[in-house]
Amino acid sequence: MSNEVALNQLLELTRERVERSLSHWLPSSDTHPARLHEAMRYAMLGSGKRIRPALVYATGKALSVDFARLDGPACAVELIHGYSLVHDDLPAMDDDDLRRGRPTCHKVFGDAMAILAGDALQTLAFYVLSHDRELNGVAPQTRLAMVESLALASGSRGMAGGQAIDLQAVGRELDLTELENMHIHKTGALIRTSVRLGALCCDCASAEVLQGLDRYAKCIGLAFQIQDDILDVEGSTETLGKSQGKDHARDKPTYTSLLGLDGAREKAEELKVKALDSLAPLGNKGEELRSIARFIVSRPR
Repeated sequence: MSNEVALNQLLELTRERVERSLSHWLPSSDTHPARLHEAMRYAMLGSGKRIRPALVYATGKALSVDFARLDGPACAVELIHGYSLVHDDLPAMDDDDLRRGRPTCHKVFGDAMAILAGDALQTLAFYVLSHDRELNGVAPQTRLAMVESLALASGSRGMAGGQAIDLQAVGRELDLTELENMHIHKTGALIRTSVRLGALCCDCASAEVLQGLDRYAKCIGLAFQIQDDILDVEGSTETLGKSQGKDHARDKPTYTSLLGLDGAREKAEELKVKALDSLAPLGNKGEELRSIARFIVSRPR
């Protein structure tokens, strides 16, 4: 089986499992308050790459974890990602009208309901981690570590902090170190936590393996953002499912504006190689993780 076929199978399995899990944990659209729950389901159950859940499953698979144990963590990390997209699209933030090929949540439900939907999705993520019965076999301190990791990755020292830096950086020139620091928080923190959640579901991973996985996740987190910046220049709105060229139009600092297209591609390729090297402690396991790293820097234009 080719690496591409194996990756496509994993991504399809990921979508099926995490969307089934999301549908289970999200309140039904006819549960009071119905409009809020309808907005939450609209935001979460549309199409999407589901890369973060895929990283949870791929990490767990590399460590021989049963997929049923991974469903809750994969769902939780996708809920955090979904809430961040709802809020990022708001007029006060990135002011986007299109997400995943359809109108953004606030365009359909209004700004106020979108804010509440995002708030509720965020808290639901931690409810899932604390109540998922499949995690009952995990040691209590490990389950607490999952909650801690997701909280840190989501808050002011992670994704929210990165978004704050991003908003303050509009119209400014950042050097490479400043730009990487912004995206280590904004994009990278949740990707690193996706891998960490998958690893925490295994109670026998060595320190060497865990360190390698974290290095891998840090590299692909930055590579993911670089490729996003490249696609913002070269991609089409139809392919991206969101407005193309928005970062350039808003004068936001990006890897392409700092390094140029060729320099950005070289940087993404360098990070991919480092990510693959970091998986050496896994030996012949973790092929799906390797395939995800390759996919991240070759996503279609």
